[in-house]
Amino acid sequence: MKSFDELSLKEIVDEVQDGFILGIPADYSGVPMKFTKELIKKGVKNLKLYCLPLTTIQGDMLIGSGCVSEIEAAAVTLGEFGMAPRFSEAVENGKILIKDSTCPALHAQLQATEKSVPFMPLRGVIGSDIQKHRKDWHVIENPMRSSGVREEPVLLLPAVQLDILVFHAPCSDRNGNIQIGRRRELATLAHASKKVFVTVEKVLDIDFFEDELSAATCLPALYVNGISIVKNGAWPCALPGVYSSDNEEIKKYSLAAKTKEGFGEYMRYCL
Repeated sequence: MKSFDELSLKEIVDEVQDGFILGIPADYSGVPMKFTKELIKKGVKNLKLYCLPLTTIQGDMLIGSGCVSEIEAAAVTLGEFGMAPRFSEAVENGKILIKDSTCPALHAQLQATEKSVPFMPLRGVIGSDIQKHRKDWHVIENPMRSSGVREEPVLLLPAVQLDILVFHAPCSDRNGNIQIGRRRELATLAHASKKVFVTVEKVLDIDFFEDELSAATCLPALYVNGISIVKNGAWPCALPGVYSSDNEEIKKYSLAAKTKEGFGEYMRYCL
């Protein structure tokens, strides 16, 4: 028997308000596509997408639907199906602000929030064009003299707290613990979010913490504000270990979304 109250998908969508910073999982981390489509139907505006570390069809759909004012990511692409056309058009025409970043930098900013510190140091991007164009990043001299290196530069990245995170997972247990497997970046996102909601394929009548192996692969219910059972909730993206991506559907989207008109027709069909 479940120890938590199951939410409807609409109740989760209603938690997302205009202007929120929304956590976006990568295409291999459980993309909540049914949630995304319902969010588009709601007509939410001015979202700031924080991708860990990238987004594909989810981000492109949200941008093409006029829901996004800002995105921070290491990449926005449809992978083997080419560029993300609605994202590309929005950037070229100045419709959204893009904060170009790297995988380590995106992780580091959330890790700062995890640790309740205002910034996180990093080295690798110093001197790059990305660092030059990020005015919110700052290079200082290493204050720790024990390094033995004089005038050693260190890059400081600001902590980022997300307003809300929504992702799709294979299952929850009866106590609301979520199976995330090896996708520990979902834990990082959750730890740095004010609220976390999860759509799942099913709820299992077990407790993941009763077994050492399953305990190591779950996100504790402590970090989860609500769960909704949504079958095939990641489609057409893959849900690793459960089902593969529908490449024909993603190809159909990639071709349609090359034009604003084609994108509109596809979204009317898919919504």
